[in-house]
Amino acid sequence: MIKIKFYQEVDDPAFLYAVIIARYDDKWVFCRHRDRDTYECPGGHREPGEAINDTARRELWEETGALDYTLEPMCAYSVVDGEAETFGMLYYAEISRLGPLPELEIEKIELLDRLPDAWTYPLIQPRLFEKVIQILKTQGKVLL
Repeated sequence: MIKIKFYQEVDDPAFLYAVIIARYDDKWVFCRHRDRDTYECPGGHREPGEAINDTARRELWEETGALDYTLEPMCAYSVVDGEAETFGMLYYAEISRLGPLPELEIEKIELLDRLPDAWTYPLIQPRLFEKVIQILKTQGKVLL
């Protein structure tokens, strides 16, 4: 069984992933991979030698074409699957300008008023999304 944990602080070298909950034009931004018919939040693996904040910026551009945006770290998280625990950093982005979608693994983005029905990672990303909404509400931002 998969378990999601949230942390205020984790040492940077532990992070393997960056996940970004993003908005553009008052809509949520979701990605559809070329090889799947499900949706996911922008994000992905950290490259060797890359700072996790740089991973988030790179992944946001690669998966959405975002050119101008604000990017705010929300919290660290981990996914525990059996004995293994992997760490990621969770971000919130307000995108103000989108460029063309890079010709990489993402086929298209969807701008939605609500969460998608078909998630690529249904046991993980809806929980990450909920956590960002919770944090934003404590900051006085209500987006749903």
